[in-house]
Amino acid sequence: MAEPVHHNNALEKDMSAQSAASTGLNGAGQHPAAYRGGGFDYSNPMAHIHSGNETRLPAFGGEFQPGLWRSVEARKFANPAPLGLSAFALTTFVLSAVNLNARGLSAPNIAVPLALGYGGIVQLLAGMWEMAVGNTFGATALSSYGGFWIAYGILLTPHWNILGAGGPYATDAVKAIDPKMGESAVGIFLTGWFIFTTILLLCTLRSTVMFFLLFFTLDLAFLMLACGAYANDNNAMEASHKLNQAGGGFGMIAAFLAWYNAFAGIADSSNSFFLIPVFHFPWSEKGRENRVANKTERQTA
Repeated sequence: MAEPVHHNNALEKDMSAQSAASTGLNGAGQHPAAYRGGGFDYSNPMAHIHSGNETRLPAFGGEFQPGLWRSVEARKFANPAPLGLSAFALTTFVLSAVNLNARGLSAPNIAVPLALGYGGIVQLLAGMWEMAVGNTFGATALSSYGGFWIAYGILLTPHWNILGAGGPYATDAVKAIDPKMGESAVGIFLTGWFIFTTILLLCTLRSTVMFFLLFFTLDLAFLMLACGAYANDNNAMEASHKLNQAGGGFGMIAAFLAWYNAFAGIADSSNSFFLIPVFHFPWSEKGRENRVANKTERQTA
């Protein structure tokens, strides 16, 4: 008489889980929750590279990360995003104040030391540290804007004389500044940064409201300043002045939004009596998670 077969259900369940983990699929043939980002199955396989068994948290401007990101506590490196955001914010604040003609300021040269030192070198270093912690977006954005400030500082440095009298954009006859060349060159320079910022802006559409608004206002600042340069090229001086002021206004908002995200990345229960909200978009991973939680609570009630 054959002996009955006894099944070890716990062992079989454990072996099934290990098999699913080795293939990256659950029992239904789908990616597990750690891969799906709270219910969303990514079609981009690159999104799964660093998932594994690590906790993946929602998008957060304080980490300069528009997608799922790893907790700071799980890393050996500090979070470099607040440093880069602060460097960007202060330099943008000063230049935007000049563009707004605050207290009668009109010459932007006061921004040169900040552009080369804090907004340039320090932000570039923060971008390189973002590369070390595996944040591709943060590394690209902070390093690029660090390069922007270094380039802009060089542009305004009298020693280089790029836009000054007798420089490469001056007429040969009287060695005076030719606005049709100089302003067009600055306009093209700023247009390129507008395009780059638009690309980054598209990557924040599923993050948080404060993170998105940072790039949205910065994008508008570059657009207004570029249009102001083109208007100056066309001798529309009044329009150019208004566009530069509009660029300064959007830049000022972008600066405070950068500080806001920086504070969100620095403040925690160990150093602050309060935490500021970041407002997740309803279509983001965190937004969908909150909707599901609220729906479950209503059903339970």
